[in-house]
Amino acid sequence: MMIFRWFESLIDPFRPAPAQMPPRSVARFYWHFIRQAWPIFVILTVVGFFAAIVEVIMFDYLGKVVDLVNTTPASELFAAHGEQLVWMAVVMLVARPVCLGLHDLLLNQAVHPNMTNLVRWQTHRYMLRQSLSFFQNDFAGRVANRIMQTGPSLRESTTQAFDAIWYVVVYSASAIYLFAQADVWLVAPLLVWIVLFIGLMRYFVPRVKLRSWRASDARSKLMGRIVDGYTNIATLKLFAHSRREEEYVAEAMVEQTQRSREMTRMTTLMGVSITMLNGFLIVGTTGLALWLWHKGSITVGAIALATGLVIRIHNMSGWIMWTVNGIFEDIGTVQDGIETISRPLTVVDREDAAQLQVTRGEVRFENVHFHYGKDAGLIADLDLTVKPGEKIGLVGPSGAGKSTLMNILLRLYDLEGGRIAVDGQDIAAVTQESLRSQIGVVTQDTSLLHRSIRDNLLYGRPNASEEDMFEAVRKARADEFIGQLVDGEGRLGYEALVGERGVKLSGGQRQRVAIARVLLKNAPILVLDEATSALDSEAEAAIQESLETLMAGKTVIAIAHRLSTIARMDRLVVMDKGHIIETGTHEELIARDGLYARLWKRQTGGFVAVEA
Repeated sequence: MMIFRWFESLIDPFRPAPAQMPPRSVARFYWHFIRQAWPIFVILTVVGFFAAIVEVIMFDYLGKVVDLVNTTPASELFAAHGEQLVWMAVVMLVARPVCLGLHDLLLNQAVHPNMTNLVRWQTHRYMLRQSLSFFQNDFAGRVANRIMQTGPSLRESTTQAFDAIWYVVVYSASAIYLFAQADVWLVAPLLVWIVLFIGLMRYFVPRVKLRSWRASDARSKLMGRIVDGYTNIATLKLFAHSRREEEYVAEAMVEQTQRSREMTRMTTLMGVSITMLNGFLIVGTTGLALWLWHKGSITVGAIALATGLVIRIHNMSGWIMWTVNGIFEDIGTVQDGIETISRPLTVVDREDAAQLQVTRGEVRFENVHFHYGKDAGLIADLDLTVKPGEKIGLVGPSGAGKSTLMNILLRLYDLEGGRIAVDGQDIAAVTQESLRSQIGVVTQDTSLLHRSIRDNLLYGRPNASEEDMFEAVRKARADEFIGQLVDGEGRLGYEALVGERGVKLSGGQRQRVAIARVLLKNAPILVLDEATSALDSEAEAAIQESLETLMAGKTVIAIAHRLSTIARMDRLVVMDKGHIIETGTHEELIARDGLYARLWKRQTGGFVAVEA
């Protein structure tokens, strides 16, 4: 076990490394990760070389043993050649097991698990720094699939390539040398085979690589569609579109099947071609050896050596064919992964980014422009100052830009013009982590992690005490249901898992946990984006006092379509089509009889038509 542990410690998958974008070219992408463990790969290559040498020596010994038996009387065999036979035994019993054992320890203990997870860990760390829009534009399942399969594919193709290269070089060179020692004519069939084998590889390998990449891309697409359906299983069932969903996945599955067929057709053609070529090698070499023996040019041992070695080369070439096919299938998978992994970050910290220091909590939007990369639309020429400790409500019809304003305050997207400052500090000049650590957010689409209630709560403040956590839960009125929770494996209360995105809880329960989490975070700036949208009127009234406690002493920006929930704010800001068109208190805006007054009348007056 000590030996295993030592080899397993040679590569640290969690070694310190900057979370930088891996290169986009295939060769540089491979080297980016291999160089982090290059001594192990060098040793593995050297050991592989000696392992291949020992394998060839076995066939040389086979020929020598046959010649010794034919040329030495049985009574004198051990006396005359005992030392030579002992050395043969030492090679077989000691050198070969040591070389192959060391090779397996390096491959299975040092490289396989650790190199795989090194690639996965570093690419995962980088992906976590991608912008929100990156994940909104792709399937989560496809992204995860590419992260998971890129690591083992890179590792497998690298180690197999090293092994294949050494076996091809060593076997070919050794065979040429040993054949030439017996008779130079024995080399002819092998040289012809090498030339034709290289030609076949040059023809088939690029085609296999291209088809492998297409198959991998189709497989990732299929995975993304399947996971998308599982993630939104409630929607699938509510709309009763099972057949539609089946067709959606079947479309991707048909494409994946076709791409796989294109790859396997090429693989089959390559296999048949190599088999025919190997048949020529065996027949040509064996026939030529027999003819040379018949002419008295070589010994029986040379026939045994030549026949045994070409059969080994035949088996090896089949292994190499499948290995090369596997290598380029893996390279195609890595290439597919690069398409997702090696994309530049769109929201990045400056090299000299400072830590945000919030002393008062003033938020200032200065001539802000943001259009999601489009030429126009959404937010333009927006100026807004939220004073320290002020509580404002953002009001406006859907699409007015309220939630977008919150997204750019949190720097989930970078501005296209203007600046946002917190206590005079440009948020583009501070780290994203420090900015978001100073802002508590409760959104309308509350999503919890598929972890325990405790883990979800402590996401607000990981080092919070039990007493602080219980107090936050009590203020959010979440203690009314947490004690009664039981998950599918019998975990109770705070240890119960909430399901993916919190699906095991009702909307109101998820919202209360989210509010408790923000209470625990206790950030000086608070954003409430439809914070009570999932609660009925009774539940909303029950936690209104908790929201008042949550907002006490903080700068608050609240968004709500239910205007009654924000009517008591210090100031209301009315937005429409990305512009601020009204601002004032509830009473002032009602008196002005503008957009806010019309929205208020619709909500309080209702829409029930009166029949004549």
